[in-house]
Amino acid sequence: MTPLLILVVCSVMVATSFLSGIFGMAGGMILVGVLLAIMPVPEAMALHGITQIASNGWRAALWWRHVQWRVVAVFVVGSGLALAAWSIWLFVPSKPMALLFLGVTPFLARLVPEGRRLTPERKSHCVAMGATCMSLLLMTGVAGPLLDQFFLGGSLERRQIIATKGICQIVGHGIKLLYFSALIDQVGTVDPLVAVLAVVAAMTGTLLSKKVLEAMSDTQYRRWAGHLITAISGYYVLQGSYLMIIN
Repeated sequence: MTPLLILVVCSVMVATSFLSGIFGMAGGMILVGVLLAIMPVPEAMALHGITQIASNGWRAALWWRHVQWRVVAVFVVGSGLALAAWSIWLFVPSKPMALLFLGVTPFLARLVPEGRRLTPERKSHCVAMGATCMSLLLMTGVAGPLLDQFFLGGSLERRQIIATKGICQIVGHGIKLLYFSALIDQVGTVDPLVAVLAVVAAMTGTLLSKKVLEAMSDTQYRRWAGHLITAISGYYVLQGSYLMIIN
């Protein structure tokens, strides 16, 4: 990566971490789309994993008292089951497929009847969501939109959502980083300097977002979060579909 490209990527990381710090979502979707546009899939997934671990880790640290550990523990069980299954196949998606899955997932989640949607209050739902999100992380690099719908459908308030989702995302992205940097045949490598800059950028954006989140109400949070998911998902559906057509 050239110095100019590194500067651009780090700027995007600050901006997307700031966005995720406010809503706990959307930033990762934007970032992985940018990285997929300029890097091979394994490298993009590895760098995205490093950035998201830093961003979610710092976000969870800021709201540590609000983490719902019961939800996290059961979510981790589901994630482990998914990793065991995917480690047998060692699948690496194409860029068009990754983008298309990335965009379609939130819309599919909304098609589930309201009475049958998964919620963080039930253990079996947390296991199922952990397995599903881990599978999406390995196929698209991001599971945030589906996880967003999961948490927004429950009774947790905004700080509990941000903190608990942050811990769940650390686990998911940590497993994704292991998968793409060690398990698959075409492992993704990341320049150590770029990795350090990515961590600093992610933490900076997250820290800047704290006061904005504190100033929002739960109603504002849920309304704008829904709009963001729809807009970004729609864009990736179009982009992924276009790449599949031209390829």
